[in-house]
Amino acid sequence: MSIPTPRQPVRVRIAPSPTGDPHVGTAYIALFNLAFARQHGGQFVLRIEDTDQKRSTAASEQAILRSLAWCGLQWDEGPDIGGPYGPYRQSERAAIYAEHAEQLIENGRAYRCFCTAERLDAMRAAQKAAGEDWRYDGHCRDQDQQQAAARAAAGEACVVRLAMPQSGETAVPDALRGEVRYENFRVDDQILLKSDGLPTYHLANVVDDHLMQITHVIRAEEWLNSTPKHLVLYDAFGWEPPVFVHMPLLRNADRSKISKRKNPTSLEYYQRAGILPEAFLNFLGMLGFSMPDEAEFFDFDAFVAALDFGRISLGGPVFDLDRLQHINGLWIRAMAPDRLAARVAAYFAEDGRSTEVAALVAERIGSLGDWPHHAAPFYGPGVLAGPETRYLLVGCGSKKKKAVRLSAKASRAFFEDLIARLEGLPEFTAEPIEAALREAVSAAGAGVGDGFMAVRVAITGRTAAPGLYETIAAMGRALALVRLRAAAAWLAQPASAQAEIDALERDLQAYRDALGHAAEAEGASA
Repeated sequence: MSIPTPRQPVRVRIAPSPTGDPHVGTAYIALFNLAFARQHGGQFVLRIEDTDQKRSTAASEQAILRSLAWCGLQWDEGPDIGGPYGPYRQSERAAIYAEHAEQLIENGRAYRCFCTAERLDAMRAAQKAAGEDWRYDGHCRDQDQQQAAARAAAGEACVVRLAMPQSGETAVPDALRGEVRYENFRVDDQILLKSDGLPTYHLANVVDDHLMQITHVIRAEEWLNSTPKHLVLYDAFGWEPPVFVHMPLLRNADRSKISKRKNPTSLEYYQRAGILPEAFLNFLGMLGFSMPDEAEFFDFDAFVAALDFGRISLGGPVFDLDRLQHINGLWIRAMAPDRLAARVAAYFAEDGRSTEVAALVAERIGSLGDWPHHAAPFYGPGVLAGPETRYLLVGCGSKKKKAVRLSAKASRAFFEDLIARLEGLPEFTAEPIEAALREAVSAAGAGVGDGFMAVRVAITGRTAAPGLYETIAAMGRALALVRLRAAAAWLAQPASAQAEIDALERDLQAYRDALGHAAEAEGASA
């Protein structure tokens, strides 16, 4: 299927939210946007959707910029380089959204809503009890506009809601699916402007896409059901909508929507795990798309030349880590030895951590040749293996000099609690990491030394490593959380985990017994 191109130059965008680690889905959508723009000599815009002031952070925004740049997905306009349609942070465009919301109120296409949180909670509970889907009941929809304006001017808290048509249908023209129709009465009167004066996704993106002259909105399939609201907004403003292309969602192996519980979703993880950016883009380009010659090894320029949205499969591409590793291997083996050596050196030296890692391992190395062994835990995906895995059953003290451990279920709960605490840290540095660790250990009823040992093994695969808090901080949130989740997943199979630990304990005891017998024999012979 060919996507229509307008008379004016093609302009596309991505609008990530800086509320966490940069997501692989952002890079996936950015790749297709950038390739489409390059194919048509157009422009690719990066816009930061930071209207969620409670969750948005400057650190997350910088991580997005770094990770997309690492991938090689370079934008033509954005918050860091500017452009003719700035500012490119939505938090800096509040006056623009307020002005447009007022226009909608004046022409009767939106209204002020003064419903309290208590009223909305009661309405939601009643609808749930009746087996109905949540939908605002329009309580404030027919109020007198002058009275509503006076209440707002007096300082009464309110939001602005879209007045959706209450009958008929909205037809969404999607370039991959054809026309998708929605009954208007089933679509909620969406909030457009929050009580803090900042917009929701719906108003901000429609206004920004129009003012920034975006011609094609290529985004994830999850936004398809929101597009009726967006088309109603375009109609309310009297604007021509862009071409909509809703890409299939990335999936886990079990076909569920990709999630960090089942797959590493942070772009920073793949950089720190040693994936080449060229290989990563190659892999992303294969998700839901096939090259005309079915090639699995291609660079960005080849992808741009071959891009045809008619070759997109809507089945939901599986984010297969084995396939990514395979593609990465192809790129590595295709390099000349001198270039590969340079890339390996750059991997260890240019990710901003080499000095930090060196400071942590310096006391443990006697020569430069020792560096790879002691620095290894800070790099690569990491593998749980060997007798150390028995320490993942968290110790909780001793009984008659015999170690007492929590069950696999309780140990897994400890790791999941720690993961949640580390995910929520605004700053991923040694001090807050230590506090989170100690809180998790205390909540689990574990011994401090035993709890820390379990985490050390999960993080480094070793029982001896540099300072734990500093190690986790230097490793970075993305890589550390992947390894902790791997430990939790291993413990999620308590029968097999316990059996393996029991076998390891028996082997170790047999080894100790053998050493003891040998010592006794040596003593007897002496």
